[in-house]
Amino acid sequence: MNSHSPAFTVRLLILTAVASTLVTAAPEIPRIDCVVPAAVQPHNNDPATIWYDDFNGAPKPYAEGKSPLDDTVSFGGPGKSMLCLYEKGSQGKGGRKVFFGDSPTYVNRTVRRGKKFEEIYWRIYVKHQYGWTGSPAKMSRATSLTSAKWTQAMIAHVWSSRNASLTLDPVRGVRNGLVVTRKYNDFERMKWLGNRPVSDFRIHATEESGYWVLVESRAKLNTPGKKDGINQLWIDGRLECERRNLDFRGTYTKHGINAVFLEAYWNNGSPVTQSRWYDNFVIATKPIGPVVCPANPTVVKTPYRGTGKPGDWQMEVAADCDGEETVYRSKRLPPAGRATINTANGKFMGGLATRDSLVAGETYFLRVRQANADGELSGWSRWHQGFRVE
Repeated sequence: MNSHSPAFTVRLLILTAVASTLVTAAPEIPRIDCVVPAAVQPHNNDPATIWYDDFNGAPKPYAEGKSPLDDTVSFGGPGKSMLCLYEKGSQGKGGRKVFFGDSPTYVNRTVRRGKKFEEIYWRIYVKHQYGWTGSPAKMSRATSLTSAKWTQAMIAHVWSSRNASLTLDPVRGVRNGLVVTRKYNDFERMKWLGNRPVSDFRIHATEESGYWVLVESRAKLNTPGKKDGINQLWIDGRLECERRNLDFRGTYTKHGINAVFLEAYWNNGSPVTQSRWYDNFVIATKPIGPVVCPANPTVVKTPYRGTGKPGDWQMEVAADCDGEETVYRSKRLPPAGRATINTANGKFMGGLATRDSLVAGETYFLRVRQANADGELSGWSRWHQGFRVE
């Protein structure tokens, strides 16, 4: 026989429900927003660099594009970044165009004039406003312009897919050794070379918004008459998309790759008013990789997001992108969300157990977790935000 009356049972259920609402939920899993780069990046003096812009200091002379700079958002701390602004329903505002080498357009604004480039890499850091919604169509492209009419021999697009991922969508504008395009984006006359698979990393997903993500691409023209061209895409230091055995230009050889565009265009329009930012833009003839940092770098965590007040947080450093070799674990750090990787804030481990700093020339990855004021901990983030030690 049940010893409790129905009324008692009802009161017990109500009290249990009320008590459950008073339990503080674990905070949202944070990310590393950025690491603070070294004052001088290697791209400043590297002969492999075609173009470098951190959007700080004197404005660089872009041939086209007057996308506004935002002095409230910048990779690594105070500074500026390139703003892509999306009013609700609009296709977006923003973009910059760089012409180089043997470009037949903007001859007086072409950098590295007289050079011919058959292989390039280009890199940006991308940050989407926290709570970002939807997948804008365009991010960047490299192309081979062949006349003052902007006819094109090839394009290497970095575009969105339908599931918040990125994809490569290379095209050829040559037939029988001749450029057949008559204008810019003459898609009807181009041969599309395939845009599958797409990236596993969903850069436009809401849960990946609010922190800086590294995006690097490569385009290598085919040997004339062969199908050995390459198009690759890395996100956050991992190879995410790759197209090999491409016929980018047939037997055409008059022009190489000679322009890279940063873009904001959203074909169908943004569903809400929102922003994204680009920073640390590099074009080079060799792999670029992440920013370079001091041997004791400073790390910036994303803001606390959860119920109640923020508590402490913790980070780990690994010598690989999968976290198989952890080399540093911090103490539980104060809520401010900014800390330096040193012995005052934590302990070096594994192969670095006897050191007080990271190893010059090596690349490291980070992960982070967050507590609230009641001590409830989030899970760990995935390993991300790679950086190289100067």
